[in-house]
Amino acid sequence: MTLRATLFDMDGLLLDSEILWHKAEVEIFGSLGVPLGDAKSRSTKGMYVNEVVRFWFSLYPWSGPSEDDVVDMLLSRVGELVETEGRLLPGAERALDLTGARGPLALASSTPMALIVRCLKHFGLFDRFAAIHSAEFEPYGKPHPGVFLSAALTLGVAPTACLVIEDSAAGVLAAKSATMTVIAVPTSEDVARPEFALADLVLSSLEELSPSWLDEHFV
Repeated sequence: MTLRATLFDMDGLLLDSEILWHKAEVEIFGSLGVPLGDAKSRSTKGMYVNEVVRFWFSLYPWSGPSEDDVVDMLLSRVGELVETEGRLLPGAERALDLTGARGPLALASSTPMALIVRCLKHFGLFDRFAAIHSAEFEPYGKPHPGVFLSAALTLGVAPTACLVIEDSAAGVLAAKSATMTVIAVPTSEDVARPEFALADLVLSSLEELSPSWLDEHFV
């Protein structure tokens, strides 16, 4: 089927916020005794924040703040870091321009809605999207396809007519499970992961997104 709409992830794709999530997690989980200090990247990339907290608590249970409290601490710290250290990734605005000229755009992210809105407004991107969806409102986060299917439903576009642009392995799995076309933009550390072989196109940067490829696949 010809593509009619594009669904974007946010963290690590449009914004350099994956590194900021990692920084916040090292700070906050480290203070609770979770040994993340030596990790160079997030093993929980693409997971919903509540799932991340539950995962680390199951391995290194802490006393003191509840899991909900730790979620709130992480969201607050990531928001601060985005506003003080964050930047748009190369090619992000160009990718929004190119895909937005060919159909409606939606954001479908594992980040909670309040933080999505905070980040998009900070970078002046909020009004770019006809729909914004968070896995916060789904029974399951990525790699479950729910957040992508909900975004497509809001746009009124069939899943098979949606292009997803993602940076995480979990996001690629979610999008393919939703029967969507996928462009993956993995980091150099992640590119060898087998999940990215499922993508229809793999780029090293959004700067490589080709207008001619889009023309071939959109109406």
